Amino acid sequence: MDPEIELLSSPEWVDYELLDSGNRAKLERFGSYIFIRPEYQAMWRPALPPKKWESAHAVFRATSEETGGKWQIQKTIELAWPMEYKGLVFKAHLTTSRHLGVFPEQANHWDWVDNLIRGTNNPVRVLNLFGYTGLATLAAARAGAMVTHVDAAKKPVNWARENQSLSGLGQHPIRWIIDDAYKFAQRESRRGAQYDGIILDPPKFGRGPKGEVWEFFEALPHLLATCRSLFSTHPLFIVVTAYAIRASALSLYHALQEILTGLKGTLVAGELVIQERSARRLISTAIFARWSSGLEDGDEI
Repeated sequence: MDPEIELLSSPEWVDYELLDSGNRAKLERFGSYIFIRPEYQAMWRPALPPKKWESAHAVFRATSEETGGKWQIQKTIELAWPMEYKGLVFKAHLTTSRHLGVFPEQANHWDWVDNLIRGTNNPVRVLNLFGYTGLATLAAARAGAMVTHVDAAKKPVNWARENQSLSGLGQHPIRWIIDDAYKFAQRESRRGAQYDGIILDPPKFGRGPKGEVWEFFEALPHLLATCRSLFSTHPLFIVVTAYAIRASALSLYHALQEILTGLKGTLVAGELVIQERSARRLISTAIFARWSSGLEDGDEI
């Protein structure tokens, strides 16, 4: 069966909104603050008048199409402020890149993982590689999973642990690991570790804590093969999300399809999108592929 590309949105946000987009930028609300960030896909004109855009608290001035640039503060902003998604409380703040510590479009994945974990009566062990500030980790832990969270940088892991405390999940079993994701997965495989669910959000390019180089197209197939060896006897799910790469969701679909040979379940692929409030246009933010052993709409493996 030929794969179908799905568009997944996260419409249940209260503390986040894409207010408008256009002229290669997007106007967003994070909590009570409004920001302008680059969005090169927004080749159309904004739907809201210029006065609305001029009310932004800060603008990220990009120097490249990746993450280079700096913030221009236009109104007073707290150094950090709390945000919430369905009871998950976390801290947002401006970073040296254009990001604020949360990728709102991934809330669809958090809900999906939550539902899968709650839908089984068995203990669930989850591995979250490239875990960043930990929202997927916290969603899985709150649903009842034992989670291993891995990121190569100490700062986002500390941020994630703070989010754990803010969410009141301090007693939930989360193992925090600062390490190169691929090397950690390889060691876990050699140790015979097993996981029922795996979450991967690999960067286009990155370096581990000891200078290890990550290049998406070269390294991902090897990492996926390692993840296959980490599956438990009855795995529950795997999800891969990718940003800023020159590839279709089909590439992730077929890469996952290859490692899932012999497993029954449902595999879907597509794009994570955000719908703006002003003109209801959709902006694609990332591609994804995800598989679960349960019955859902999608292609059966």
